[in-house]
This record gives sequence, C-alpha cells and structure tokens, in this order.
Amino acid sequence: MGKEFEIVREFTVAASPEQVWDAITDHTAAWLWPLEYEHRLGGDAAFGGKVTAWDPPHHFANRVEGPDGWYNNLDNVIEAREGGSWVRYVHSGVFTDDWDNQYEGADKHTDFYLDALRRYVTHFPGRRATYAAADGPESSKAPGSFAALVRALGLPDTVAEGDRARVSAPGLDDVTVDYRNEYFLGLRTADAMYRFFGRDAFGAPVALTVHHFGDIDQKQTEQSWQSWLDRVYA
Repeated sequence: MGKEFEIVREFTVAASPEQVWDAITDHTAAWLWPLEYEHRLGGDAAFGGKVTAWDPPHHFANRVEGPDGWYNNLDNVIEAREGGSWVRYVHSGVFTDDWDNQYEGADKHTDFYLDALRRYVTHFPGRRATYAAADGPESSKAPGSFAALVRALGLPDTVAEGDRARVSAPGLDDVTVDYRNEYFLGLRTADAMYRFFGRDAFGAPVALTVHHFGDIDQKQTEQSWQSWLDRVYA
C-alpha cells in the first residue's frame, strides 16, 4: 500500500532567476539527467507527466500520476534575492514499496542533485552538456562498494570538499572535489562535472554520471566508464 512523502529544500545561489529557471526547465542534462518539458502550462512533461505550473522565471511544477493513487510531484519556486536567487524545491508523492528505504534514498539524493544544480549555474551557466552514465555490476551492491570506488580513483580517505586532487580514471586528471560524504562524491574540472553515487547503501549498484560541456563522444565515454567500473568490482 502506498504512503505519501514530502521532501523540502530551500537554498540561495549566486545566479539569476533566469539562469536557475533555464537549468531546471531546459538544461537538466547539465546537472541531473536529460528531461524534456513542453514550455507551457498543461504541456507534456517527462515520464508521461504534465506541466502544472509555468510562470517563468518564478514557478515551475510538473506531476506524474500512475495507478492506485500513485503520483510524483516536483515544485520549484524561484525568487530574486540580493546577489542571486532563492529557491524552494518540493518533491512529493507516494512510495509504494519499502517506504523507509525509498524515502531515505530520495532524501539524501536530493541534497546531491541540488548541489549539482548550484554548481552548474555557478560555474557553467547556460551551457549545454553531453550526458553520460554508467552503473556498477551486481557485485557493487555489496556494503563498502562506494568506499572501494573512492579508493580506485586514488583519493585519500581524508579528501574533503574544496580540495584539489589528482585522480586516475577515464578523462580525468586534476580535479576539484566539490561534494563529499559517505554516500556521494562530486568532482569538477574546467569543462565537466562528475557525480559518483554510493547506492550500495540503499541496496543498489554504485553509479556515476558525467556532465561534459566540451566535445566528447557520449557512447565512447559511457563505454570507458563502464569498463572502469567493471574492473573496480571484478
């Protein structure tokens, strides 16, 4: 049986409301994953949903509904503030299975995704990205798999947000660590953001995404990272 949930975040960012709006409604591949929205109230939204609020650059919402009362709703309010923008993000809906684990995963992922949004509008505003992704093998569901990934990158256990580091992985060398906790790692270069997900904590394989603002081959990038992950967990 389904149970409702709500995840709310408020934050400020040194970007204009128009830049934040653009990131949320058009350039999602630059910080989340590719999503398409019809730019009008009532328009088509990702995953078969509908746009339920369209007031650029201040209010955007969309909703997906399924059988048996299931729904997923995303609501974003954006206001201009001195030096940038204030954003209120609300994710609500119904989880139908393993509510506690799904809620914990969604809650923790929210902070990571919204951090990527802030990094994008701060460092790469308005730029289109090539999106690539790869999942670890089934063996990466085992506890401790994310820690193994961090070690495979060559990062010390003490690495922290803001540190500069050298890593050994496809397309990477010198990086800035812009997110780090026990579940997630974010790395940034001059032309890309790399996001690593410790989903072993939630019973799923580890994963990674690449948001590249230069000229790369998506399939080749995904194949390179997939091979790297397979070697890490061989």
